Amino acid sequence: MDDERSRRSLSFGSVAAAYAAHRPGYPLAAVAWALEPLTGRAAPQLLDLAAGTGKLTAALLTRRGGSVTAVDPDRAMLAELRARHPTVRAVEGRAEAIPLPDASVDAVLVGQAWHWFDTGRAEAEIVRVLRPGGVLAVVRNDEDPDARLMNEFLDFDVLSAREGGHDHGLTPPSHEVLGPVEQRRFANPHRTDIDSTVARVGTFSWMLAARPAERAAFERRLRAYLASRSETSGAFTLPLVTTVLRALRR
Repeated sequence: MDDERSRRSLSFGSVAAAYAAHRPGYPLAAVAWALEPLTGRAAPQLLDLAAGTGKLTAALLTRRGGSVTAVDPDRAMLAELRARHPTVRAVEGRAEAIPLPDASVDAVLVGQAWHWFDTGRAEAEIVRVLRPGGVLAVVRNDEDPDARLMNEFLDFDVLSAREGGHDHGLTPPSHEVLGPVEQRRFANPHRTDIDSTVARVGTFSWMLAARPAERAAFERRLRAYLASRSETSGAFTLPLVTTVLRALRR
């Protein structure tokens, strides 16, 4: 990973509280599908890798039985996770050097962070900690590509276009020990308002990397755009979609 990508991947701690407050969670149906291959395993051990403030952890905790371990390199993000989920084992660590023993988990789930990994090193570590037949699930929320509300703005705004902030693609895992990759998408409607939407976009890495004057100008443009739309007066539903890539360890 180059220095710029590495710096941006670790920029979220500066907005950890806003990230926890305004980023969406994940549909329970998406998590259930990701972990479907584990049906019948007693007390599965789940790893939320690059767990951040625990958005995916929260969904995993709705499952009965088993346990969740959260790993993230950012202490500020982990502090938010621990405050919200004090019973979860939360450990500082990177995807490229997972601080867990060999064959110790039944599933590794990655929410909103796969594109930050050095994928070759991370995949080697993931298959190391996965038990045979275990699941790797890559999960990501995006603006619904079929909805115009945010796409119309993000596609044409100068800052988001220049910083590559509008990308619906996911690079699938490709380690030789992993089986075929399956993909499903799930609707993830997110109840929000203008203030929360502006705050959510403010936690995007390309916003954090921008100069303060650029960020402020972008927020003014976004706020004015949303205020001009009849469907965004008061509370409204932002159409998001959750993509899940799933593969089994051979």
